[in-house]
Amino acid sequence: MTSLTLSAGDTLILDAPKITRTTLALYAGASGDHNPVHIDIDACEAVGIPDVFAHGMLSMAYLARLLTDRVPQERIRSYEVRFSAITPVNATPICTGAVTRVEDGLAHLDLTVALPDGTVTLRGTAVVSVN
Repeated sequence: MTSLTLSAGDTLILDAPKITRTTLALYAGASGDHNPVHIDIDACEAVGIPDVFAHGMLSMAYLARLLTDRVPQERIRSYEVRFSAITPVNATPICTGAVTRVEDGLAHLDLTVALPDGTVTLRGTAVVSVN
């Protein structure tokens, strides 16, 4: 396997596609997560939520794609996230990975998914092998 070039201060960015109702329906079918808050506006309104919102795991998947677009999957040593806010329907999330340090053949990254208004919906970390 060849070495990866990642240095402290490097930034990885993925502009995720717009989260449409179709996106949510397709993700619900693929993931088996048919929670009504993600696909049924009437169910949302019944509990005081104005509209459907994205599955947290969908944002996590986009963030994983940020990593695998740059790093072969077998080099990912850890990947952890915490959900901090919802992603509303019709939002266009921005996924970012910032390399905080590289040592002992491992790059450590801080990860975020944010909305265009700056709201961070997911924070995480990853460690990837660069050797």
